Amino acid sequence: MITRFKTTEKSVRVVEADNTIVVEVEMNAKKPQIKKSAEEMFNVKVKSVNTMIRANKKYAYIKLTDKFPAIDVATKFGLI
Repeated sequence: MITRFKTTEKSVRVVEADNTIVVEVEMNAKKPQIKKSAEEMFNVKVKSVNTMIRANKKYAYIKLTDKFPAIDVATKFGLI
């Protein structure tokens, strides 16, 4: 489902400012599937999922609840 993290300057800003993680997902992935996969993979609660397709790749913006800081998840997986 989730193939890799997006590690651009903007995605790091989004982690810090909006408590959101940006990941690349499979093209056929649906929002509920992405939400479930993220909750299991990162041990967090997901508030919302937004998707975007650009350059034949699908990206998911996964917003976490306030109880789970995205910066902790990003640090755990070596993004920051």
